[in-house]
Amino acid sequence: MAEMGFAGLSHLFVTVFLYYSANFMVIPAITDVTMSALCPAMDECSIAIYLTGFQQAIIGLGTLVMMPIIGNLSDEYGRKTMLALPMSLSIIPLAILAYRRTKQFFYVYYVLRILTSMFCEGSVQCLSLAYVADNIPEGRRASAFGILSGIVSIAFICGTLTARFLSTALTFQVSATVAVLAALYMKVFVRDSIGGIDAASLRTISKKTNNVVHFDDDSSRKIRLFSRIPSVEEILYLLRISTTFSQVTVVAFFNNLAESALSSSLLYFLKARFHFSKDQFADLLLISGFAGAISQLVLMPILVPFLGEEKLLMIGLFASCTHMFLYAIAWSSWVPYVASMFSILLVFAPPCLRSIASKQVGPTEQGKAQGCLSGICSLANIISPLALTPLTALFLSKNAPFHFPGFSIMSIGFFLLIAFIQSTRIRVDPPISSYKISNSDYMEA
Repeated sequence: MAEMGFAGLSHLFVTVFLYYSANFMVIPAITDVTMSALCPAMDECSIAIYLTGFQQAIIGLGTLVMMPIIGNLSDEYGRKTMLALPMSLSIIPLAILAYRRTKQFFYVYYVLRILTSMFCEGSVQCLSLAYVADNIPEGRRASAFGILSGIVSIAFICGTLTARFLSTALTFQVSATVAVLAALYMKVFVRDSIGGIDAASLRTISKKTNNVVHFDDDSSRKIRLFSRIPSVEEILYLLRISTTFSQVTVVAFFNNLAESALSSSLLYFLKARFHFSKDQFADLLLISGFAGAISQLVLMPILVPFLGEEKLLMIGLFASCTHMFLYAIAWSSWVPYVASMFSILLVFAPPCLRSIASKQVGPTEQGKAQGCLSGICSLANIISPLALTPLTALFLSKNAPFHFPGFSIMSIGFFLLIAFIQSTRIRVDPPISSYKISNSDYMEA
């Protein structure tokens, strides 16, 4: 199965494109909908910022628990089987605002969005990455992850362009329709994948051999197949046996800490600072999307063989720091547009992190590795809004201790700086290319 190649992943790419198009379509509009429902005719609204931060924290708590479980279950029952549920559940909140956007319906959407996203947030990304890892050899995996991220960027562009030219009401209606199409397309066309070994065989092997995997490269390195619901001890074991994987998780944590804080703060900062609305948000996001798509689909496949994932990761994180500091000190409404051009470099980081992590485990552990990494990123999603949301609200209000509206954005830049410094320490272990099942007892490396 690992020789399917890029062409064989086309149906997955179409599914990912439709799913993310539907979800990105509402981003430019949701800030205005939230403000209109909670603080009509106002450009600054602390309650909207706090509710957005609280929502992200609760969703992060749910995904922290769910991501490793979903990854484990996908190793046993297949990626397609596990994809069906998040893709179906994500339709519900979109349908609520497609029907009506009054204050009452907004709160219904708000609650349902929390409940569904505790399962859906990150699931499609995690399972898609595991699917790609199942079907692409290790040497081409970074480029494949980059192409998958590029597909997401194209979906971002298409969704944002659609929102740019549609009314708010029609935006949510089209979004819900596309989400339904994504779920149906996946159900009909995507072929299931389970790490190159069918579920029945994997369960039989695991039962007979005490759930131990020995790697041919180094017989002292062992990865025990997790139980269906992983414990904290098992996750810590995975981090402990691979220094590279543990370093990747630290970088991913701080990178996601910044990304989560940015998504809950930036649009409110721009609205308060420069009076941006839906159309300006869409224009800004389009610039980022175009730059990111070109980079991931064209530049990254060219650069990976020459520079390697480690160097591209450092380049991406350094660009992220610079981009964030520029937003923080923006002195005119044109500065955010210039800052968004840094997306051509900063998009290198996530695919490189995922590729490095995928090479630290065997082919039947890809869901576990990606789920573990997604779970750690979810921990950042809990901490980030709790720490940065009050900071954003404070410095955008009249009660700020000093005048610096971009102070919270500057703080996000320092998170990225920590991630960049940590990335310089990553030294990738030799790729794990083969494995064998042993009946030895479980031992710590």
